[in-house]
Amino acid sequence: MNLKLPHPKRWACAGRIVASTVLGLALLPGAAQAADTSPAQQLERFTAQAGAPGQVERGRVFFTSPHGGEWSCSSCHGQPPTRPGQHASTGKAIDTMAPAVNPGAFTDTAKVDKWFRRNCRDVLQRECSAGEKADVLAFLTSLKP
Repeated sequence: MNLKLPHPKRWACAGRIVASTVLGLALLPGAAQAADTSPAQQLERFTAQAGAPGQVERGRVFFTSPHGGEWSCSSCHGQPPTRPGQHASTGKAIDTMAPAVNPGAFTDTAKVDKWFRRNCRDVLQRECSAGEKADVLAFLTSLKP
């Protein structure tokens, strides 16, 4: 069997095309990037928005208390949230919330915003304030495995 390979200059050209395409896609405006932040940076962001630092104890109480409805944050995320949780109505598995146990927790700003918005509406029937987010994040970042 005689296999004829393309000329080496064609390989170099193809490599440049692939590399420039990958680079171009990576630089697209609005391209989502996972791990664009850290739990500490998220806590700083919510603290700045609230104008006051998050408080661990206030976050623990907020996380474990129902807020006018049947659910609290811990209804799905568990107490303590150092183990995986389970959605109260669907039964779907939920990753552990504590960054000390789950290194991927709170490392994607878009996901942090999405899940705070969705879960606060489920528990509070409104969005959480920046102060409430700072308190919850202070509590979660204080937890050890």
